[in-house]
Amino acid sequence: MKTIIITGASRGIGAATALLAAKSGYTVVVNYLKYKEGTEIVANEIERLGSKAFVVQADISKPDEIFHMFSRIDRECGPIYGLVNNAGVLEPQTNVDRMDSERLLRVMQTNVIGTILCAKEAVTRMSIKHGGMGGAIVNVSSIAAKTGSPFEYVDYAASKGAIDTFTVGLAKEVAAEGIRVNAVRPGLVYTDIHASGGETDRVERLKSKIPLKRGGEANEVAEAILWLLSSKASFTTGSFIDVSGGL
Repeated sequence: MKTIIITGASRGIGAATALLAAKSGYTVVVNYLKYKEGTEIVANEIERLGSKAFVVQADISKPDEIFHMFSRIDRECGPIYGLVNNAGVLEPQTNVDRMDSERLLRVMQTNVIGTILCAKEAVTRMSIKHGGMGGAIVNVSSIAAKTGSPFEYVDYAASKGAIDTFTVGLAKEVAAEGIRVNAVRPGLVYTDIHASGGETDRVERLKSKIPLKRGGEANEVAEAILWLLSSKASFTTGSFIDVSGGL
């Protein structure tokens, strides 16, 4: 049974991906930051589905916690096959001229630096150059990387633009080491992240602008992630799947 790590897996897209991964036969490392109750619900459901769950708390904005998370996985789970870089943060909606450096540092530290450091730790374990057996990394970007999210979250959009560039670069670096790296770009999806931006009903307000005229569901993004992790995507690397209803 292959083991995958999903960061930010206590709710939303991360939780949906964890449950679908369990149905697909993976052992799932469920990372979370604060929402322990949600994490336990996800872990229990994974076990009910007949798979194995390993819960680990770590703040991916803190390099030391990332290192200790992977070290613990080494000791208690063994080799890993895949990483889903899902954890991310979103600050309240505002224009760029009202953003301060503290906000920018929070967003970039988690969404960019944390993602890159998690990928680094995964590569050193999965790469055949380092004695691993290969594997797959899927980064959760956002359609905001293409739209820019003006008047709302330009900093968040910029962080996801960085992840798009990172995905392409890392994919080329590790292709010959047995690792595929791809990304999904969710659009307006019904998750709790919109509440962090100060507008719980954001999807409802904007869904008329989506060509499919509805918001997306977390499991629809999870389906794309699981395909990219799977052997069905064996010739796919450095690529993106937009799960955005046509945006």
